[in-house]
This record gives sequence, C-alpha cells and structure tokens, in this order.
Amino acid sequence: MTAKRNDKLAHLKTGEWGEKQAEEMLKKKGYRILGRRVRVGIRDEIDLVARDGGVLVFVEVKTRKEETFGRPVMAVDREKRHLTSRAAIRYLKRLGCPRVYFRFDVVEVVGSVGHVNPVVRHVQNAFTLDKRYSLPY
Repeated sequence: MTAKRNDKLAHLKTGEWGEKQAEEMLKKKGYRILGRRVRVGIRDEIDLVARDGGVLVFVEVKTRKEETFGRPVMAVDREKRHLTSRAAIRYLKRLGCPRVYFRFDVVEVVGSVGHVNPVVRHVQNAFTLDKRYSLPY
C-alpha cells in the first residue's frame, strides 16, 4: 500500500471515529438518531440526521486531531453550508416535504482513534439554510 493510500485510510478512520463520538454525545443529550451517513443523490451526504424533540436536526461532524490551526467548526465554510443545505432539502423532498422544523448543528470532535478523552462540542443552530434552497411551502 502506498503512503498516500495509508493517509486516506487513517483520515477515514478518524472521521468515522469522530462521527461515533458525536452520535454518543447526542444520544446522551436525548437526541434520537434517525440516520448515519445518509446519502442523498449521487454526491450529497449528511453525517447524522437526528430528532431533538419535535425538531429535525441535520448534523455536520468535523473531526480534527488537534486544534493547532483552528477549531473544527471553522471548516464548515460557505461551500460546506451550501452542500449541507442542498442535501437537507433533497432529504426532505425525498420524505415528501413534511412540514417540520429543522436546523443545522455542527459537532466538533478533537482527538483521534484511541484517544481516551476527546473534546466534543455541540454547536446548535450553527448556520441557516442556504438562500438558494427552499421548500414548496
């Protein structure tokens, strides 16, 4: 295996580990997990879809080994917000456009596979729906 392939596999393992940490934290807060790595269309994916009471929550998980270059939430830039908004609207349309309240949260995970005490932060209402997207109601 090449070094580049090993780096990619390590990156994927770290991401999967971070998503698991985020899911565990949300469950402890009383969220109901509805889906993990939800594929919507060819290119779009939502890390976690959850319920917080009557609110549908689309969760973007950002995992970093360390915060040397800033907090993980900083990686949720304009383009990532656009892609997540598009995926959320496609998800809702696939469900028949139910009239539900929904929001976008970000969960930051700082640490790596095997890390005993990762830092996990939950940012509720981290961003709003991209203005390019809307539902038919």
